[in-house]
Amino acid sequence: MRVRYVVLIAASLFVVSGCSVDKADNIQPQPAVNDDQFVLVQGGTFKNTASSYYGDAVTMPDFYIGKYEVTQQEWSSVMGSNPSEFQGDNLPVDMVSWYDAIEYCNGRSMKEGLDPYYNIDKQAKDPNNHSKFDVIKWTVSINAEANGYRLPTEAEWEYAAGGGQLSSNYAYSGSNLADEVAWYWRNAGDKYLSGEWNWPIIENNHNQTQPVGSKKPNELGLFDMSGNVREWCWNWYSETENNSTGGSLRMLKGGGWMGDASSAAIAYRGKFEASGIGPDQGFRIVRSE
Repeated sequence: MRVRYVVLIAASLFVVSGCSVDKADNIQPQPAVNDDQFVLVQGGTFKNTASSYYGDAVTMPDFYIGKYEVTQQEWSSVMGSNPSEFQGDNLPVDMVSWYDAIEYCNGRSMKEGLDPYYNIDKQAKDPNNHSKFDVIKWTVSINAEANGYRLPTEAEWEYAAGGGQLSSNYAYSGSNLADEVAWYWRNAGDKYLSGEWNWPIIENNHNQTQPVGSKKPNELGLFDMSGNVREWCWNWYSETENNSTGGSLRMLKGGGWMGDASSAAIAYRGKFEASGIGPDQGFRIVRSE
């Protein structure tokens, strides 16, 4: 495998190229949400006792979320190329930064006649980005009333992963057994691995991403929210949940094929440079209801 685990550290210097999408011309009427690809998540308070938000005074609105992680076929149809380390139409796209995901959301919105959710200014450095390693630092703001695609907030992601109002209090998204719902370092290769985490063994086992929807779904019918690829969220990482004011790192949720089962738990809070890429990093998209 040409990409080594160290790419998750070194990739913070990766510079994203391409044009931003700031406005959509000739916006068409909003199409119906595709029930084969999206799930309507009914809002409310957090029911899953394993969630980091359980017991907090947080009430979620209704929203739509993708049943699957964004696939390479979906990515290529919007972006015109495929950056993934592991190639396959039905595999989740990987090797994408937070900035890449933001651009995809706007590009897909425009393609489907929706109002882009993000304003992307590539010339202005974001004063709220305190990273020493992110050389991109685009200023990204939101159009709160737009009907286009976007990244989930950490709270939205965790609420959906935990089963929403249908929650059965699973630790992982859809089960208390990681192997039922998650692709992670022990089961994502030629054979099931035991013992301690060891990168040479994982690499020699040909571990990689797996086709979306291959494992058991959660209570809402969502797949791969535990394992496969880590999923970008909108939020900055902070010690308190749902921070959106600034920081050095962006949130990643759900764990990935090279990580341990513990990082696939719904409450696990991952983090990385917004400009960073890796072969276990992808995302899924949401729309406001």
